[in-house]
Amino acid sequence: MSKDIATPIRTKEIMKKYGFSFKKSLGQNFLIDPNILHNIVDHAGLTKEQGAIEIGPGIGALTEHLARASKKVVSFEIDQRLLPILEDTLSPYDNIKILQSDVLKANIGSVIEEEFAGTEDVMVVANLPYYVTTPIILKFLTENLPIKGLVIMLQKEVADRIAAAPGSKNYGSLSIAIQYYTEAATVMTVPKTVFMPQPNVDSAVIKLMKRAKPAVEVKDEEFFFVITRSSFSQRRKTILNNLTSQLPEGKAKKESILSALEEANIDPTRRGESLSIPEFGALADALYPYFN
Repeated sequence: MSKDIATPIRTKEIMKKYGFSFKKSLGQNFLIDPNILHNIVDHAGLTKEQGAIEIGPGIGALTEHLARASKKVVSFEIDQRLLPILEDTLSPYDNIKILQSDVLKANIGSVIEEEFAGTEDVMVVANLPYYVTTPIILKFLTENLPIKGLVIMLQKEVADRIAAAPGSKNYGSLSIAIQYYTEAATVMTVPKTVFMPQPNVDSAVIKLMKRAKPAVEVKDEEFFFVITRSSFSQRRKTILNNLTSQLPEGKAKKESILSALEEANIDPTRRGESLSIPEFGALADALYPYFN
């Protein structure tokens, strides 16, 4: 087995060999601790029958661990300066494909169809660039892709918001948007000291396993998300105040909003952060006739 890429000495050697410098705009922070990578892959529960999608392989530190654990790895890398480095560092493995592409613009559905024929299922496992974490996660969930789940490293603060339960200060529309599609749990915290260069904040690894069907059945998904976002627009305001100020013609339709809250059995003086996903589902369905 080849030497691990993810050590401080090996990472510095590779960067020196290629004269590579980090691009702040791409949120490049390379992991330099093989144990952390091993744990991430463990949490993904990969087998030799499964495929893995990675975003932002960097110099291949996590990629090689994924290649050892799975049938095939497809990695999206936006920075073309890294392609020759990856070709070199990952040369011992024949089950990796690097796509030079912006994952947010890619047609992931057709990539899965083309690259993962014959694999049991696909997990997304990645150390995500902080500046595009949420759009990437939501792309994988809203496009209804045939993936089993995601195990991803991201800013601890964002992980806390994604996995938050109703009633906590971190719970908000992001928690609901992601927990609507997945069962979410933070599985490990990662100190900033295991990265090169060191980011300013600690990270966490979150595991998002796709639900067989959404957490709640609603009349209109888009409208449900409009209601959840509106309910958190000003956290200190009551649900009634937020809805009247955020919904189109909300002030004129205040009586209708009150009726819908009553129908959904929700006290208008409650705050958005106290409502569970099923309660938001009931509220959105009660409001739907008045705003569509």
